[in-house]
Amino acid sequence: MNVPFVTFRPMEKELDKELRAAFEEVYQASWYIEGKQDEKFEKAFAEYCGVNYCVGVGNGLDALMLPLKAMGIGAGDEVIVPSNTYIATALAVTYAGAQVVFVEPDIKTYNIDPTKIEAAITDKTKAIMPVHLYGQACDMDPIMEIAKKYNLKVIEDCAQAHGATYKGRKIGTFGDACGYSFYPGKNLGALGDAGAFTTNDEELAKKVKAIANYGSDYKYHHVYQGNNSRLDELQAAFLSAKLPHLDRMNAFRREVAKKYMEGIKNPLVTLPYVPDYATPVWHIFAIRCDRRDELQAYLKENGIGTNNHYPIPMHLQGAYADLGFKKGDFPIAEEISNTQISIPMYYGITDEEINYVIDKINEFK
Repeated sequence: MNVPFVTFRPMEKELDKELRAAFEEVYQASWYIEGKQDEKFEKAFAEYCGVNYCVGVGNGLDALMLPLKAMGIGAGDEVIVPSNTYIATALAVTYAGAQVVFVEPDIKTYNIDPTKIEAAITDKTKAIMPVHLYGQACDMDPIMEIAKKYNLKVIEDCAQAHGATYKGRKIGTFGDACGYSFYPGKNLGALGDAGAFTTNDEELAKKVKAIANYGSDYKYHHVYQGNNSRLDELQAAFLSAKLPHLDRMNAFRREVAKKYMEGIKNPLVTLPYVPDYATPVWHIFAIRCDRRDELQAYLKENGIGTNNHYPIPMHLQGAYADLGFKKGDFPIAEEISNTQISIPMYYGITDEEINYVIDKINEFK
């Protein structure tokens, strides 16, 4: 049997008519940037997230970078980010002109460890950027308490966690701003690159929207040195077609995760840990194994697709060599990078495929 790491085919087959109708509506309207589809999605997604404002942007990286710029965070400032996440989180800080400050995660949840944040704060610190990694909420209460104590902004990175909750409340509603990615592989994915910024701050929303449109508040009137990062009409239409199905498809992922959690019994494998405060949406089902490379090769031999999120931690990437970090400086991030494997998790995976993955993992010795 072959089980891909991910495939969009079951979802695309189910939503075929709706997605084709979305394309046809945009095509017939002959309007492709900043139109009715964008407005429709922004309104619907803000309502879904439980916030007042949503601004569609070009991608998830810009959804994090633009609010930093709008908040005036830049040269000479520091922003705290977790030491284990996709590099886009750090790049958003870099592109805003600020300095990245890495803080280690909790080895159990893989999310930033709130108990380690305060020690990283200096008089240059302006914001904390918690990442709800793999679709599981960070422990937001202590993060928000620290931010309040030191008068720091909080920008939530929700790129992997559309619809996840913390103590029953949707993530993205705790901080001053939130960034989402709609890269095709996300729980809510476009058919290309796309992203969104959300907030309850009206002035911040207006400023981000202007900066994302060449710094223009209205045509040919430029109040900021802006960027070109707008959610195009076609992707907005596709996202609007998919959004009503998001909760149902997230529920499907939770059922898959439950089967993995109950079925995988191999003592060589560490399963995900879900704290009481979190209701994950399982963008990624991450296991760990000290013999990661052997397990991954074994699964490949048995037709099972896997991935590593992420095999090289950010502090050891060439992109951040200028920060001067070396191996061993962030041991928890390195431990996760060296042992993590993501196994198949997608809408439409069959029970037969799930059971096959479970059986093969349990047979690994």
